Amino acid sequence: QVQLVESGGGLVQAGGSLRLSCAASGSIFSINVMGWYRQAPGKQRELVADITSGGTTNYADSVKGRFTISRDNAKNTVYLQMNSLKPEDTAVYYCNAKSPILTIIVDYWGQGTQVTVSS
Repeated sequence: QVQLVESGGGLVQAGGSLRLSCAASGSIFSINVMGWYRQAPGKQRELVADITSGGTTNYADSVKGRFTISRDNAKNTVYLQMNSLKPEDTAVYYCNAKSPILTIIVDYWGQGTQVTVSS
């Protein structure tokens, strides 16, 4: 089992910045990919960015150039630096960890942290 604890959400004005953190504990040796998803009211949860254990990153088109994901393997923590925030970035942000077990991928989720961007 993997436990994920997020921090860093809050209220910010458009154009501002926030940094989210997600600390993993438990069976962390099994984690391959860590990332951030978000879900706005009335919308489906969507991938924001993810990063492999080797450091390869992937971003949603809507956040490219504004958000940066990073990972500190020594601290078992993944970060999401969010700059130039827009009102449409308002959502609950969830940390995700993927653990391959035999032929399946097990998803672990954090409890979510609210990010609100005012115009």
